[in-house]
Amino acid sequence: MNIPRLTVAGWAAPAAAALALAGCSLAPPYQRPNFTTPVAYKETGPWTPASPADAAPRGDWWAVYGDQTLNDLERQLEAGNPDLAMSLSRYDQARAYVTQLRAAELPEVDLGGSSTNNGQSEYFKRHISSTAATGSVANPAYDDDYVGATASYEFDIWGRVRNMVASGKAEAQASAADIATIRLSLQAQLADAYLNLRGLDAQSKLLADTTQAYARALKLTVDLHDGGAVAGLDVGRAETQLQTAEAQETDVAAQRALYEHEIASLVGQPASTFSLAPVTTLPEPPHIPVAAPSVLLERRPDVAAAERRAAAANASIGVARAALYPDITLNAMSGFESAGGVNLLQASTAMWTLGPSVSLPLFDYGKRKAMVRQAEAQFNQAGDAYRSTVLTAFQQVEDNLVLCNKLAVEANQEALAVNAAQRTESLALAQYQLGAVTYLDVVFAQTADLEAERAALMIATRRLQASVDLIRALGGGWTGLAPTKVAARG
Repeated sequence: MNIPRLTVAGWAAPAAAALALAGCSLAPPYQRPNFTTPVAYKETGPWTPASPADAAPRGDWWAVYGDQTLNDLERQLEAGNPDLAMSLSRYDQARAYVTQLRAAELPEVDLGGSSTNNGQSEYFKRHISSTAATGSVANPAYDDDYVGATASYEFDIWGRVRNMVASGKAEAQASAADIATIRLSLQAQLADAYLNLRGLDAQSKLLADTTQAYARALKLTVDLHDGGAVAGLDVGRAETQLQTAEAQETDVAAQRALYEHEIASLVGQPASTFSLAPVTTLPEPPHIPVAAPSVLLERRPDVAAAERRAAAANASIGVARAALYPDITLNAMSGFESAGGVNLLQASTAMWTLGPSVSLPLFDYGKRKAMVRQAEAQFNQAGDAYRSTVLTAFQQVEDNLVLCNKLAVEANQEALAVNAAQRTESLALAQYQLGAVTYLDVVFAQTADLEAERAALMIATRRLQASVDLIRALGGGWTGLAPTKVAARG
């Protein structure tokens, strides 16, 4: 029976049809997951005025605090933090994976060769009496030498390869946005730790001054006791007050050391060899302009990453659907082959093959359909993750808006309390020296003054923390560029 052969002209028509269909894609048209953006933030106030987006902090956002040491530390973080370096490595991997996927859009060409010595089977020896090109009954062994090139190209009729590339590209963009998220998080963590440390420096200075004042008050009480003017109870109260203030000073020093160690790790240095000189003044809280709510979705890198992962999941649906349809590949081979004993590279040993191959799924017991349902469920999950990220972003902005504004009011109120406590302390000491009040009144006045001043410093520190968190919630230094343009290695 003659088996018909598919010539070049025979498969050219199907190949042309396949190329014509190659623009097809089975992925659903992608739309960003729905989210209703608020018209305005509700917690804006005098410390966080609403303003155009171009006024929002960008780039080196920490420069608004006017602290050169903080500026230097942030630069060290960029160069030395291992967590940031790991995120850059993950982005490099994602970009390399996209390059691998894109290679499938073009024909693959391989060069190879072989040289083998082959032995014929007993069946061949018994049933083949004539001399074959590959050997003879008397000499059943023969050589087979080959050198040549092979090429293959998959007709992307159903968009499988293109959707794989689209998914990989979106994942790489999400990875780039992850870098921006991690960078912003680390920058904010460093600024937060540094400003806390400066707040503790201010408290340490306050407690050092307070212990000196308490030491003078103790000496005064001892002198009055030695002169018979006051009882020993007053001396005990003065000693207790001094020792309590010294213990508080030691506790603040311990807390400061922990923040110093945290800063060392963030900038990539061992805590054992890192130190920061004390600075006892705190920067003023910056006035942070707040952009329109819709801009938040464009500037927050974690929102961008979540949206890109939704796009990647949408493209993966097309990949899963394409598996339900035939896979057509064009294969070609050309080279030289001989049975040995002759010059391999000559016209008489030239050979070639050319033709398509088709793979069509028949019975997989619902496996591929289940993969489609899985891909669709993953897209739904990615969409829900995007909406969750956006909700969290708006919550963080509103939380820190209210903190910035209410803490500003609280700071003014606490400043009045400090002034009143200082007047009360001065009056109590003067009256004590005149014998008009007991030392218990002095203790109460001094304790109230110390507590009021420490509370004022804590509020000032919390205001700085809230401003850092607000800048972070608004997207910080992320410029709103396409995720692929976020800084990466090289």
